[in-house]
Amino acid sequence: MSLFNILNIAGSAMTAQSEKMNIIATNLANAESIIHKNGKYYPYIGKKVLFESYNLNEKGVAGVQVKKIIHKKNPIQMVYDPDNPLSNSKGYILKSNINPITETIENISASRAYQANIEVLKTAKNMILKTLSIGE
Repeated sequence: MSLFNILNIAGSAMTAQSEKMNIIATNLANAESIIHKNGKYYPYIGKKVLFESYNLNEKGVAGVQVKKIIHKKNPIQMVYDPDNPLSNSKGYILKSNINPITETIENISASRAYQANIEVLKTAKNMILKTLSIGE
């Protein structure tokens, strides 16, 4: 395995994790948002990133990429808020299925994975520099 494959693998992971963090940021930013569609109001539905492995070469060296972004299947919340102008006749409004605590934990996990891949890149870089200094 070439040391340059390490750079490609870690780079693919960093790209995938950054996409996950973008989706988490979108979920957190829109947790209280309402979408107007077809004359009705709907709560924002959270999104989730699915990863998949892909081969970088014929030797089975694999990177990671975003396979798909799907909607979360957590139930939409019904909250009693009769003062809200968007509430129904019984005083309930629909709220997003985003759980800020879960999103924060997923963000920490993605951030740690990103940082781990930076460490892999640093180690590979140091190994390459040490290899280049053999002839000195």
